[in-house]
Amino acid sequence: SCVHTENCFVPTSEIIAVEETDLNKKQRNSGKWQKMAKPHAFTVYYVKKARNHRWRCGDVTFWCVDEQLCNQWIQALKELLELQKARPKHLLVYINPYGGKRQGKRIYEQKVAPLFGLASISTDVFITERANHAKDNLFEVNINKYDGVVCVGGDGMFSEVMHGLIGRMQKDSGIDQNNPKAPLVQCNIRIGIIPAGSTDCICYSTVGISDPVTSALHIIIGDSQPLDVSSVHHNNTFLKYTVSLLGYGFYGDVLKDSEKKRWMGPMRYDYSGVKTFLSHHCYEGTIYFQPAKHTLGSPRDKDSCRTGCHICRQSGQQLVEQHKKCGLKHEEDEEEWKVIKGKFLAINAVNMSCACPRSPKGLSPAAHLADGSSDLILVRKCSRFDFLRYLIRHTNQDDQFDFSFVDVYRVKSFQFTSKLLEDNESDVTDIGKKHFGQFCRDHPACCCSIANSTWNCDGETLNSSAIEVR
Repeated sequence: SCVHTENCFVPTSEIIAVEETDLNKKQRNSGKWQKMAKPHAFTVYYVKKARNHRWRCGDVTFWCVDEQLCNQWIQALKELLELQKARPKHLLVYINPYGGKRQGKRIYEQKVAPLFGLASISTDVFITERANHAKDNLFEVNINKYDGVVCVGGDGMFSEVMHGLIGRMQKDSGIDQNNPKAPLVQCNIRIGIIPAGSTDCICYSTVGISDPVTSALHIIIGDSQPLDVSSVHHNNTFLKYTVSLLGYGFYGDVLKDSEKKRWMGPMRYDYSGVKTFLSHHCYEGTIYFQPAKHTLGSPRDKDSCRTGCHICRQSGQQLVEQHKKCGLKHEEDEEEWKVIKGKFLAINAVNMSCACPRSPKGLSPAAHLADGSSDLILVRKCSRFDFLRYLIRHTNQDDQFDFSFVDVYRVKSFQFTSKLLEDNESDVTDIGKKHFGQFCRDHPACCCSIANSTWNCDGETLNSSAIEVR
């Protein structure tokens, strides 16, 4: 089931489309065709793989004099394509016209729509006019008639569509998202990302490149990649879902500062980053976490996660077996919680490497996309110079966890309470009370004057200091 071109074999799974080709006059005079009576031709469009994970649409034309033979070939190839069951036929597309450099609509119309058309995919296109427009719309549409939802935009747009889809699934199944222990229903619909934002970290971390044509081709041939999602709760109230970065301290402060400077465009992140780095705030609090015992490997590994990753697969199987063994209820309460108190410059929980063109390895190079765990990175109070050394390692090949002031743990859930809240006793979580009794009060008064930071949840701010994540 391969088509032989000049020098390569193309598996059926990577053929995009087969079309009858009309050989017009101009082509006929080009020497090749002159010897033939009346040539008939068809063109095969296929995925052409270039360097650095970039894909392009290649095409090759076959011709012969016999019209019937030509039609037989077209028929045979089309039947082969029909057998590719994972491919989408009908997609719902959301375009954010304001994201990034405001190119979403143009990118979709010029680069993506023609490819969907070529692959005979029908689309319903929805252009958003405000924040949460797509999310609200997902609660109303007849979701069952689509094979997938495509979002054209940045990480914010993906997050919005994800919240809409997961929320819709829970609503249809009568599950209360506000209950942090409620087992959520899995989404059976896929999300495709066409990158058109100022940050396309989720696209880059899953496909390996931030390129609209590459992403469109992955969607067309039906590629899929499972993703871990974490829920964030505060006081039995659901706040958000996160798939990439949940950061307190440094990354929370950078985001909060940059929100006020949206007029600067993408440059605002650099400006706010330098400003936040110079202010060098550290925050005091307590972290409780449950180590992820079901996962293979550790955050210090050299493996990076790719589609079809064996570590994700085996970790997932082990998690299922653990649940069978001891039942969910029992396991939730009994499994050990670890506790860490201290002053931190940054607390980051990542569900994926968070790689992007600026930081090709990301915040946790060996984080896995679908192993049912999060990497919790704690950067303790240290000098500005040391913190800068740590930040620089995100951009080069050195081990970024190789510092005495950086700890990293693979976890399946964690809780954080800031010192300010502990002292007010207003918000100590049940687990904290149950497992650790009262908090010690032997800190000198000067430490307690440090205010709270905010959480950066996939690029959106969460103001709650005390959170519960699973």
